[in-house]
Formats: sequence, structure tokens, C-alpha cells
Amino acid sequence: MTPHRATLDILGRLIGFPTVSAESNLALIDYAEGLLQRAGFATQRIPDPVLAKSGLVARIGPGGAGGVLLSAHSDVVPVDGQAWTRPPFEMTQVEDKLFGRGTTDMKGYLAAMLSLAQRVDADALQAPLMMIISYDEEIGCLGIRKMMPEFEGLGWKPDLCIVGEPTMMRPATAHKGKAALRATCRGVAGHSALAPKYVNALHLAADFITALRTIQRDYETSDVQDATYDVPYTTVHAGTTQGGTALNIVPEKAVVEFELRHLPQDALQDFVDRLARVVDRISAPFRARHADVGIDIEVVNTYPGLEIAPDHPAVQRVARLCGSGDLTKVAFGTEAGFIAGLGTPTVVCGPGSMEAQGHKVDEFVTLAQLGQCDAMMDRLKAEISGRSVAR
Repeated sequence: MTPHRATLDILGRLIGFPTVSAESNLALIDYAEGLLQRAGFATQRIPDPVLAKSGLVARIGPGGAGGVLLSAHSDVVPVDGQAWTRPPFEMTQVEDKLFGRGTTDMKGYLAAMLSLAQRVDADALQAPLMMIISYDEEIGCLGIRKMMPEFEGLGWKPDLCIVGEPTMMRPATAHKGKAALRATCRGVAGHSALAPKYVNALHLAADFITALRTIQRDYETSDVQDATYDVPYTTVHAGTTQGGTALNIVPEKAVVEFELRHLPQDALQDFVDRLARVVDRISAPFRARHADVGIDIEVVNTYPGLEIAPDHPAVQRVARLCGSGDLTKVAFGTEAGFIAGLGTPTVVCGPGSMEAQGHKVDEFVTLAQLGQCDAMMDRLKAEISGRSVAR
């Protein structure tokens, strides 16, 4: 399948906006809002309360409930430290591949959304078409969380939301929830020549990481499994450890940043409760002599998982629209859980492969994948205009 010319042109413009999460996305939002307004959409920005960033929502068609919501994020991951062979913020076509940061994750889908907007006839629509563009998804879905109160206040009640993260244009019905956590280990500083008289915070951190590995083994061997995931169980991962100031000083502080990616049956609170018992066990031997020794656990950020039944009408609808009944579940997190939490049936489906292309050097999306996404948009346009949808 061949993408629409407008989709390619829009994608080229979107790639040119270097919307890494550390930078503003306002230039991209200006461009997207202009396209949508010229196409007849009513738009509204949802600005970040502090940062030079904004989300954008848009709607066209009749009032009332129903219709379809298309969801994308505007930010991309950095390119620093990656040896790109092509300009990351220029779209380059080589045979059937379109290279550039965000082509797969997820400006290809965003381009297809905005391209669809140019083809919609408002007078023909029998149900509304809505769009939401977020920011700061790549750093923990922070933007969509800030947008949710105002978005919910709009009162939109779509029948379906399609979040266009890369799934190779297969309907994805689930992903795990995630929590980012921080453990601050409090030791007692002193000269390293007298190290046994003090409490090494890095040693506390090492004991804590060992406990995390034990918890991971328990998840791996538990009865709570879902074989449809690449990793069928809940995972625990320690990402960074920091501590100490000099070799000859017993460190009094160490920080471990870690995460939980959990199946719905493995509740975050159960994990936090277990951590409380772990830190008490690690700290208890030192408290008789050093009352301030301990480990403080902080939940830094969370986002919800997604779980929609494979036989849900919304899933079957997306399968019809995208032309694939090959359902999947994705290993990575998305913003879908936030939309689903408002009561909207939500499915993830978009062009490209996260595993093969997302976040990588020389990120690309194929013309065929982008063409399939445009075909899904055309079927959606026909459907909400009251026309039959061909597979």
C-alpha cells in the first residue's frame, strides 16, 4: 500500500521539529493546530502549567456522544550519543524506508491523523472525529497525566480510541502498568579506615538490589503469568545507583532508581507493601547503634496498564479498520490506560515496529506500514460517514 502524498509531506514537516522531551513542542503544536483549523476542526490547547509545552485536542462533526478519538504524542527520544548515518531531524527516503527520529515512534501515525483531517467532509460525518496530541510521553506519560483533568472536562464520550503506537498495524489489546520508584539509603559517614564502625549506604543499596532480584525471581516463578507477552510475568528492574563522595569516606547516602512493570493481577500496592518489609529487614540490624539508618521508598511516577478483552466490539472494530485480526499485546507502555480509565474502549494500533525501529539509530518506518495506516484512516472516514468499510 502507498501512503497519501499529504501524509508524506506532513511527516516530513513533523520530523523537522526536534521535539525531544527536553525541548519545547510548541512549534509542532502551532503547525498541527493550523492544519486542523484549516480543515474545519475546532481546536483547544491544553498548555503545561510550567513548561513551554502544550497538548492539543480537536474535534469535527456532530455534537453529542459517540465517534472516534485518535491519540498520538508529539515528543521523541533524544539522539545524543547515537551514530546516525542520516540527519535525524530531516526525513530521508531510501527505497521503501523513511528515516528520521520519530518516524516510527510515533510521528508516522500523527502524520496519518493530520492527513486524514484534510480529507474529512464535516457535512458527511454521522459521528464526530476527535484527536488528542500529547507531550512528554517518552519520560513517563507525564504530559497526558497533566492534560487529563481538562480533557475529561470537555465531556467527550467517544465509542473508541485508537492510540497509534507502533504495532506493525496489528490491534494491541494490552500492556503492563509501570511504576518508577526511588530508594534513598541512609547510612552513617566516617573514615574508611574505621569502616566497620559506620554504616555504608552503598552496602544498604546493594542489599536492597539483591532483595529486588529475589522479588523478580518470585514474580518469574509465580502462578500469575500471561504467555501472550514477550515476558509473561511482572518485572522488576534497577536502573541507576548513585552514592559516595570519595574512596576514603564511608558513604552516608545512596540512591537506587528502579521500576516495576506489572500485570493487572500484581498490584502496585502489594509490591510497595513488600518493599516496606524488605527495608525494615535490611535496616533493623543497624538501628540499635544508629537510629537514623534506613531506606526510604518513594513512588516517583506511575502510568496504568491497558487490558481490553479480545472479543470486545472495539477490538473487532479496529481489526476491521486496520485489516488485521492478528491481535497482540505490547511490552512497552502507552497512554492508552489513561484514555481507557475515562471509560472509552481503547486499542493500540499504529505503523512500524517498536522492537525493530523505535528509539534506535536511523529510526525508520516503511512506506508499506505508513500506507496501511492511511488505509485504516480511510476506512475510518468511510465508516463515520455512514459508508460500508472494505477490508
